[in-house]
Amino acid sequence: MSDKYDNLELRMGDSIAHLILNRPPVNAFDDKLIDELAAALDQVEQQSDLSVLHIRSGVKVFCAGADLQLMQDCLDTDEGRDQMIEIVRQLQMVIDRIENLGAVTIAEIAGAALGGGLELALACDLRVASDRAKLGQPEASLGLIPGAGGTQRLPRVCGEATARRLILGAEIIDGTEAQRLGLVQWVIAAEELQTWTTGLAKRIGSLPAEALASCKRCIAASRDPSIDGYELELTETRRLHDLPDTQSRVQLFLENSGKRRARRQN
Repeated sequence: MSDKYDNLELRMGDSIAHLILNRPPVNAFDDKLIDELAAALDQVEQQSDLSVLHIRSGVKVFCAGADLQLMQDCLDTDEGRDQMIEIVRQLQMVIDRIENLGAVTIAEIAGAALGGGLELALACDLRVASDRAKLGQPEASLGLIPGAGGTQRLPRVCGEATARRLILGAEIIDGTEAQRLGLVQWVIAAEELQTWTTGLAKRIGSLPAEALASCKRCIAASRDPSIDGYELELTETRRLHDLPDTQSRVQLFLENSGKRRARRQN
């Protein structure tokens, strides 16, 4: 199934959803693109058996952040500046939804991921960058801050020292350096990126959606002092034990293990 919006496309099949940003030339965020992302997430959240959301770009750039023309227009008046704050608030909310999605989220970064583009990628569980990608939070060079979650997520992803280096220095790095610093988990040759990332999505998509969602809840609990993460592990494990799919998978694993042991003994 494929749904086309003006600025993006959502393709859903089996256990994987592919969300393709397509607002040429650089997928800059404006209120319409943010609204369309929210609408696409409405569809994604309705799929209880979804294991993976794979986010990529249909143009050369992954996402260059805020629409600078829109920003310039808004900064001319007090009313416009208030409007810009509301747009950023809406972007924060959309990115939060991506971070809290039960499915595993993958950002495929083929080109530049700057400002809000990097903030979008940081909300994903997994990030795969091209060796030609450019990543950064250059907002300070414009007299701004990474206001769509960058100051909060970047320290969690790569540590406070590295976050300070990138944000305070408005530094832009390539995919290889991004992997070294922990911003992305993989860096792949540009010509192989989409095929490799699609393969990753398919591999993870073959795993049970319920188990993946439970894993994500427990990982998130590790940074929430109000939650006993160890107790949550037990609660989620007990819940998964009740699922027929889990029971059949465990039974099949034990049967195959028994067969392998028998072959080794013979």
